[in-house]
Order: sequence, then C-alpha cells, then structure tokens
Amino acid sequence: MINFNLFVLPFFLGLIYVVFAIGRSWYRWIRSLPASDKVRLTTMFRQPRQVLLALGEVCTEALLHRRMWKRNPLLGYMHMSFALGWFLLIVCGNLESRYYSGSHLNAPYYPIFLKFFIHDRLVIFFEVFSVPGFFRFLMDLLLLFVLSGLVLAMVKRKRSKWFGLKRTAEFQLTDVVSLTCLWLIFPMRLLAESFTAGYYGSGGGFLTQSLGNLVMTVMPFTSEYIPYSMWWGYSLVLGLFFITLPYTRYMHIPTEVLLIFFRHAGIRPKKWYSGFSDAEVLACSRCGVCIDVCPLNEAGIVDAQAVYFIRGLRDQYVPESVSRMCLLCGRCQEACPVGLHTDSLRLIKRRELVSGQETDFSWLASAAPGPVALETRHIPRQAEVAYFAGCMSHLTPAVIRSMRRIMDQAGINWVQLDEDGSVCCGRPLMVAGKDTQASQLMEFNKNQVLATGARLLVTSCPICYRVFREDYNLPVRIQHHSQFILDLVKTGKIPLQAHFRKVAYHDPCDLGRGSGVYEAPRELLTKIADLVEVGQDAHNAQCCGGSLGIFTATQEQRNDMAAAALDVLLENQPEVLATACPLCKKTFAKQSPVPVKDIAELVCDAMPNPVYCSASGQSRRAGSYAT
Repeated sequence: MINFNLFVLPFFLGLIYVVFAIGRSWYRWIRSLPASDKVRLTTMFRQPRQVLLALGEVCTEALLHRRMWKRNPLLGYMHMSFALGWFLLIVCGNLESRYYSGSHLNAPYYPIFLKFFIHDRLVIFFEVFSVPGFFRFLMDLLLLFVLSGLVLAMVKRKRSKWFGLKRTAEFQLTDVVSLTCLWLIFPMRLLAESFTAGYYGSGGGFLTQSLGNLVMTVMPFTSEYIPYSMWWGYSLVLGLFFITLPYTRYMHIPTEVLLIFFRHAGIRPKKWYSGFSDAEVLACSRCGVCIDVCPLNEAGIVDAQAVYFIRGLRDQYVPESVSRMCLLCGRCQEACPVGLHTDSLRLIKRRELVSGQETDFSWLASAAPGPVALETRHIPRQAEVAYFAGCMSHLTPAVIRSMRRIMDQAGINWVQLDEDGSVCCGRPLMVAGKDTQASQLMEFNKNQVLATGARLLVTSCPICYRVFREDYNLPVRIQHHSQFILDLVKTGKIPLQAHFRKVAYHDPCDLGRGSGVYEAPRELLTKIADLVEVGQDAHNAQCCGGSLGIFTATQEQRNDMAAAALDVLLENQPEVLATACPLCKKTFAKQSPVPVKDIAELVCDAMPNPVYCSASGQSRRAGSYAT
C-alpha cells in the first residue's frame, strides 16, 4: 500500500527547498573560510571528543536554550518548548512511523502526516501501555508542550516585561510571514489530528482524541473533507515556513548549529568579513536581549543596537551612522544568548568604511627627523618595569602621580615610556577601523618597550592594557596597574593602612568584559576600604558613556549615559566612587556628587609616608621587582 496524497506536496517541496538553501549556505561559508580555519574544522572532525563536546553544546544551547533560561526562566521555557518540542516530535514521529510501516525507510512526509494514514481502533485510555498507545500519548504530550510555548510567544508580544525584556526587536515583512506560518503550524496539526480522530472515532491521543470527540459532539460532521482540508492547511503552512526560513530571522535555527562547530574547531572572528562572520550574522535570532542592555537607550538612541546593526548586515545595507553609533562596551556581546561577537562585526564594518584612506604614520619608524621625531627627544632607558600611562592618563595626571609614588615607594627600577607624550597605543584608530595606521603606531611603541629590556609592562589605561595584550605580541608580561599594585601589596613592597570608607567600584568595559579582570581591583580595594555592593557590576557593569568607540554621540547623550550608570553605582550611598580607568574617572567626575578616584589614587592615599618623586619625575629607587 502506498501512503500518499496530493496535500503532502506543499510540505515536501518546501522541505526540499529549505534543505537545498541551508546546504548551499553552509557550503559557501565553509568554502570562504581561510585555509587555516578549514584545517581546524577538518582536524576537529577527526577528534571524537571535540565532536561530542560540540554536539553537547548544540543540545544545551540550540535545543534547551540554557543561556535563555539564565536570562529569564519564562523566556527560556518559551524558546525550549519550540526547539526541543519540535525536535522530539520529529524523532518520536519517525520512530512511530517505523512501527506502523514495519520499515526503516519511509517517505519524509510520512511521519509528519501519519495520523492521516493510520486510524487504528485502539483506545488510549485502555491501551496506554501498548506500543501504539504509548506513541499516541507521547506525541500528544509533545504537541501540548510546543503549544504551551506558542501561547507564551503570543503573550510576549504584548507583555514582554514578563519575560525580562523592556523592548523587543522590530519585525520585517518576511519575518511577519514566517512568524505567522510558525504560529499556525502546531494549531493546524492539532486541528488536523483532532478532526481526523473525531471523524473516525479513534487514532488520537489524550489531547487530540478528546478534542476530536468534543468537536463531533458540538458540531458533528459526516464528510471526510473537513479533516482533509485541515491536513491541506497544515501542509501549506509548513511548506511556506520552510520556503521563507532562509530569508528570515529563523535561519538562526540551522545556522547556530554550524556556528557551534566552528567555535569548537577554534575558528574565531577575523579582521575582515569571512564565512565565520556570515554564520554569526545569520545565527542572530533577533530575540531582542541585546536591546535592553545597551547603554545607548539611556541617551534616547533606539535604532543602532546590535540587533539592528546585524539585521542591516544581513540585508547588505548598514548606514554609516549605525556602524559608528556604538560604544563597543561589550554589554550586548556579554548578554547575547548565542554568544555573537557583535563588537568584532562592528569593527569589520568600520574597516570597510575607511578602506583606502591615506593617513600615514610610517614616519615614526624612521630615524630621520620627521614632523615630531619622537625618538630624538625620548629614548627609553633600561629598566625592569616599563610603565605606559596612556593618553587618557595624561588627561587625569593624578593617576600618573600616584603610580610614580607607588613605584618609588616599592623601590622599583622603572621607566615611563610616554613621559614626554609618546604616541597613542593604537586602539582608537583600531575602533575607527584604521588598522593599517594603528599598526604603524604600534610598531613604534613595540620598539620602545623592547628598548627598555623590561620584563614587565604596566598600563594605567584598560584600553592600552587590552590592546597591548591582544595585538602587540610582546615577549614581556603585561599587567594593568590594579594587578601590578596588588602584587606589590601581597609581596610586602608597599605597606597600607586601611581607610574604612564606603567605596563603590565601577568595572571599566575594557578591563572587565574586554579583558576579564574583575577580582584584582576588588581584592585590592578590600585591603583599604569597605567595598559596597553595586547593582550592576562585573560582566554586567554599565559603560560610563565616555567610550572612545563611539564617534557620533553628542556630549549631552554621553552625559545621559553617565548619569544612568551613576544612579546604579551610587545606589548604596558610597563615600567614594572608585574605578580603574582614567577615562571613566574623567567622565564620572563631571557629574558625580561624591569624589571619583582611580584605584591607584586610593592606594597612594592609604600608604603611610609616601615617597614623592621629583618635579621632573625622574626619581628612581634601586631595587628589583619579582613576583
């Protein structure tokens, strides 16, 4: 007997199309990977343990949505019910169809429309422990599971705050069509199976048979064309959903699976657009989680958040204003349930915008007199510790004075690389997309560091700390001054007397989320003050709004973002606001009702009898530094 009916064609054709579209996309992305990444991917599939780890993450994230659960249980359940519920319906439906057909090979549509072809007379309430009864019960239970998620999805459109979301992403026309089909798929399946079970008086489970019997009681019908029309409707919405899927937000469903395997293979974002970038863009589900955490909201900017930027990348049109309207603070990247490198995608787009610009800093590397000829007026001497204060520290000189006092007190043999001004670390040019120009500055700085013979490079600016660690490839140890000072305290090189003041600590973006340094500043502060709790701290800390990553924000907008961050930081009424970033200090100091101090200043204040350096800043104590 051949189980076939014309109504299966919309589903079947849609399935063929979506499999082809997904396969074509995967092939294109893998093919466009750099040769080294292709080797990594091939190598991973030769390592069973790595494959199993990747499959494990597919289960926890693509099916169970673990990160969504952590964000909000209601949001997590909603996403899980769709993903896991539909997956289990497919798996269990295939097992059920094999039982009935007695074959391991069935047409792809057969498990989906099985209840149209099979109407056995077993009654679930008396045969629940039989194989057919068990399958009917399980399939109805899974259908109910998915439908519960559908109800929540509908509620979320009107009551997003219940799901931990103040705002949700805006829909495009293709998204609306696809979403409508998705929302109709499972109700149509329920109606098709229920009407069929009611018409034949059997074949349904606890849900479909009960609903079918109720329908036959309320509005009895004698024509098989009524349930038949429901099967047509079910097939049509399935087919249309599959056809529209590659062009909508729902392409994230298959794309996230590939992206997980990319990551487990060790593939990471590149400086230019690649197959990995494509996979990240298409893996965005536009869930809207990134919208609420974006500090731009505080400034009334509502069209440049990561979800809208990524949508523009997918549509191959991103206005320059959207590309540049970002603090690059990393909050959206930290909150993203898919773990997308949103900051990296922004930088890629900015590089494209400035490609071909002629700005040139190559004169820095030349020994011949140049426009400034920095090497002729500042030649670093030999020292064990090289200190790079950074541009923003020069605008907050109290930080530099404090660092000098601390190192002199500890007897460190040190030298300041940018004492006479030097040049920028290169990060501002990098966030502007000007990597070529930044590399010329970086080469000069690298030579300066190597000329000192130092074993340790210390920076006061988290931005400098991050770029020296990630992009300079220096053969020396690199520390932020909070880590460096903590080591000095632990080894007894500087004595401290506790100042029992209430201090709130603000995590700078590039030091915290950007570099993962959370504990050292806190441990250091607890030695000199009472550290008060902050509502949003560590990986969830608010950006000060003064970020160098944004170019188009007005001063008023920056002030609004700073004020919002201060509201959180000062909620428990600290006496002092501490930070570990000169830029954050400068930004907050303009509005804070309490003193704002860098962590180096607080340590300097806590030192008994600090040793003051000379006016020229050249006082050095002989000694060695080792940890």
